[in-house]
Amino acid sequence: MIKDRLSGNEAVALAMKSMNMDVMAAFPITPSTEIPQYFSQFVADGATETIFVPVESEHSAMSACIGAQAAGARSCTATSSCGLALMNEVLSVASSLRLPITMCCVTRALTGPINIHNDHSDAMGVRDCGWIQLYAENAQEAYDNYIMAVRIAEDPKALLPVMVCQDGFITSHAVENIILLAEDEIRKFAGFYEPENYLFNSREKVAYGPYDSPVYFMEHKRQQAQAMIDSLEVINAVSQSFGDLTGRYYDLLEAYRAEDADRLLVVLGSTAGTAKQVVDELRKAGEKVGLIKIRAFRPFPVQALVQALGNAKIVAVLDKSEGMSANGGPLFADVCAALGGRGPRLVNYIYGLGGRDVRPLHIKEVFEHLKDDIEGKTPAAKTAANYRYLAVRE
Repeated sequence: MIKDRLSGNEAVALAMKSMNMDVMAAFPITPSTEIPQYFSQFVADGATETIFVPVESEHSAMSACIGAQAAGARSCTATSSCGLALMNEVLSVASSLRLPITMCCVTRALTGPINIHNDHSDAMGVRDCGWIQLYAENAQEAYDNYIMAVRIAEDPKALLPVMVCQDGFITSHAVENIILLAEDEIRKFAGFYEPENYLFNSREKVAYGPYDSPVYFMEHKRQQAQAMIDSLEVINAVSQSFGDLTGRYYDLLEAYRAEDADRLLVVLGSTAGTAKQVVDELRKAGEKVGLIKIRAFRPFPVQALVQALGNAKIVAVLDKSEGMSANGGPLFADVCAALGGRGPRLVNYIYGLGGRDVRPLHIKEVFEHLKDDIEGKTPAAKTAANYRYLAVRE
């Protein structure tokens, strides 16, 4: 066990270095720039044998990873915001070719207006590209998720690329106490990458990226969709193994003081830390409140979520991204779909866009709103509105 003080970006870069990735291709963009910056220094210092490929754009970064992974090399990258949006075309190529690339997405608002601060609009914009998405609450979880991501991606039941998401500046730049693993432990955990099919395999010919006619296309998408379903089991198994190694156990989601709660919040990322503090304070005051933190957003943990919601009377789903659907945010849509009209009443709050502060008083405000809803104190017009904004000047 190695104790240190690191930012989330430096922790992820260390995880990449410790696994001695074969290829890293990257283009700098705030707030993920530090990851390739740290990593390129590791390469320059001879601390890793990874080939670092500086490219001219994020589209090229993912294209280089696709080429390297198809050739049989364990590949990685990192990006944010508009860089992720620029990758969009080739993200689907990576997942459809079943290439287990790993990427750290340091989440940041999408332009426009131009904004370099945190929300989840970038990762949500590519949520249906066929990538597994894991969200981290803090730097420790970002580091741990990345180590697990490589093994999850390469599992034969999955063979899908994995995106490890952490909140820009909030997690990526804040320095925290963190527990690291020794490099030999990480490499043993990740294992040696031995792909069954790859371009440099002289024993068996394989094609990557050929034209797929209507005769086969739908079957290939069905296989890809099944891999996403099967990856729920893979994530659980790898997380269990990681917990056995480190003592840090992770599930598809975390139910925090939710067993007997009548009011629950559902959140992603760093907001969970703020919300836990509020939950503890309100619990001391005798209020039955709780929290569900989604760790695996893709695949979406339907059964685990339904079970975790228990007997709650009302649930607020907090979206750090505006869905522009006139019907709420993307996390809210998935929670609604998971429940299928059953279970507690759901209310959606859009919050924290473009880095807007999310303070304990805002979380308390949500719980108060939910209490008023249960007790019938909310005005009828507002009760009918399941799609609300938090901490905004209307």
